[in-house]
Amino acid sequence: MFDYTAAHWIAFFSAAVVLTLAPGPDLAFILAQTARSGRKAGFLAMYGIWVGALSHVLLAAIGLSAVIATSALAFSVVKYAGAAYLVWLGIRSFWEGSPDPEKAPTPEKSQLSVFKQGMLVAAMNPKTAIFFLSFLPQFVVADAGPVGAQLFLHGILVIGVAVFIEPPLIIAGATLRNKLASNKVMGRWLEKAVGAVFIGLGLRLAFMRSL
Repeated sequence: MFDYTAAHWIAFFSAAVVLTLAPGPDLAFILAQTARSGRKAGFLAMYGIWVGALSHVLLAAIGLSAVIATSALAFSVVKYAGAAYLVWLGIRSFWEGSPDPEKAPTPEKSQLSVFKQGMLVAAMNPKTAIFFLSFLPQFVVADAGPVGAQLFLHGILVIGVAVFIEPPLIIAGATLRNKLASNKVMGRWLEKAVGAVFIGLGLRLAFMRSL
């Protein structure tokens, strides 16, 4: 079971690295939270994104992602709900104060909120569901095990690739953020920039065409 060639793994991990680094709502949300509140918030957002992505892996493994890919209504409902959520996060950012590097990134209640937001951003993105449904089957090998198990394995490994890529980006982003946020004027503009990123992501998702 799970008997794959070296060429298989080279092709898979190469594709996974490129896809993890590709600009998208998940990575943008993580970096935006890092810029807004610091390293801890960035990691909490990352953990939430991973949990949300895991839900799509599970759905792909059992075939439910196909419903979103083939049903225009289901795709639209998820798409507009996700877009509205991102726009709401962006608008809220404009009303909150600029980050303060002297304080903890987020209070305890806000920490849980950042995690939940990350989870929802990933879970409410229909493009993620379709991605897993179209990407993972390419690496299913006959006689290597049950299809569902193979899809789940490769889906988990996609998230595993992010474990090595996203934390360094958060650390680098947090370092830059602390330098910028020490200037109050720059801090206010940074907060507005984060809001603009969320709104832009929401509009991009809203106008994304179904497959």
